[in-house]
Amino acid sequence: MAGEKELHLRHELKYQIDMLQYQVLQKKLSMVLKPDPNMEANKPYNIRNLYFDDFRDTALCEKQAGVANRKKYRMRIYNHSDAFIKFERKTKISQYSLKESTRITRVEADQIIAGDYSFLAKSEDCLLRDFYLETRCNLMRPVIIVEYDREAYIHPIGNVRITFDTGLRTELGITSFFDHNICTMGILDHPSIIMEVKYDEVLPQYIRGLFPNTIRPPAAFGKFAICRTQQRCKMGSPAGGALCSKYGKAIV
Repeated sequence: MAGEKELHLRHELKYQIDMLQYQVLQKKLSMVLKPDPNMEANKPYNIRNLYFDDFRDTALCEKQAGVANRKKYRMRIYNHSDAFIKFERKTKISQYSLKESTRITRVEADQIIAGDYSFLAKSEDCLLRDFYLETRCNLMRPVIIVEYDREAYIHPIGNVRITFDTGLRTELGITSFFDHNICTMGILDHPSIIMEVKYDEVLPQYIRGLFPNTIRPPAAFGKFAICRTQQRCKMGSPAGGALCSKYGKAIV
C-alpha cells in the first residue's frame, strides 16, 4: 500500500447540460484536449462507487446544507473490474476540492464492505487509518452504490480535466458492489450529462473560451447527494422525502 501522499487543492465545477450542448462542447474540446488514457478506442469507461456515511448521515446532510468544509469516503472500481480498487476521501474546502486516494486489494475491499475494519488500525496508509478512526468514533458504514459512464479529456497546462458523465444510476443494496450484473435504477428523468471541469490554479483562457454563454452557472449538487436522497425517498425516510423534488428526479 502507498504511504504518505502529496496533496493538491483543485477547482472543481459541475454543470448539468443537455445533449446538444454536449455535442457542441465535445467536438470543440476534443480538438484542444487529449482523451483520457482510460478511454479505450475513445469510448467512455464505467465508474462504480460505493459511498460511506456515518450514523448521522453527516456527509449527505452537510452537502444538502451547503457546509463549506466537508468530506466523504468512497470505494471506486472501473469497468466492473476488481483488478484496480481505489479507496478515496474527497474533501471540500471552500471553493477548492481535495482528493486523497490509495489502492486496496479485493480481500481488503470485501472486509470493508462486510464491516470488518479492524485490520485498518495497523495500516501504513494514513487515509485508511483515518477511516478506521471514523468507523470507531462515528459508526461509518457503506450506504449506497453510485454508477455512471465517463468520457474524459485532459490538458497538461493547469492540470485540466474535463469529464462528461452519463447514465447516472444507483443500486439500493451494497453487498453486490463487484457484481457485473447488479440491478440499477436510473436517477434522472431525461437524458442529460453532468459535466465537471477540474483544474489547479488557473483554467487557460483558450479552454475557458470554448464554453458558450448558454452553459448555465455551476450547480451545487453532487452525484452522491442526488442518489442518496433518492434512496431515502424510496425507503420512506421523512428527512429524505422532503428533498426528493430538489435532489431527485426533478433535477433539470
